[in-house]
Amino acid sequence: MENNTLDQTILDLTLILMYLSKFDEKSRFEVEANKSWKGYNFNVIKDLENSNYIYQSSYKTQAVSITEEGLKKAKNLLSKYNIKAV
Repeated sequence: MENNTLDQTILDLTLILMYLSKFDEKSRFEVEANKSWKGYNFNVIKDLENSNYIYQSSYKTQAVSITEEGLKKAKNLLSKYNIKAV
C-alpha cells in the first residue's frame, strides 16, 4: 500500500463505505441510480463531488448518487486496501 496523506485516506475510505452500503433506486426517469446515505463529513462529501465520484441533486437530500467514475474508483480502492467485497 502506498503512502497516503490522512485526508486522502479518509476520502478513499469514505468512498469505499459509500460503495459498500449503496442501494439502487429508480429515479423518476426510470434510470437506475446507485445511492448512498450521506452521513459523512460535509467537506469529504464536497471533495468527492468535486472529483466527480458522487453527485448530489440537492444539498437538502439525505442521499447522494455514486457516479460511474465513482463506482470504478471504489472497486479499485477495494483492491488497493485489500478488502474483499462480497
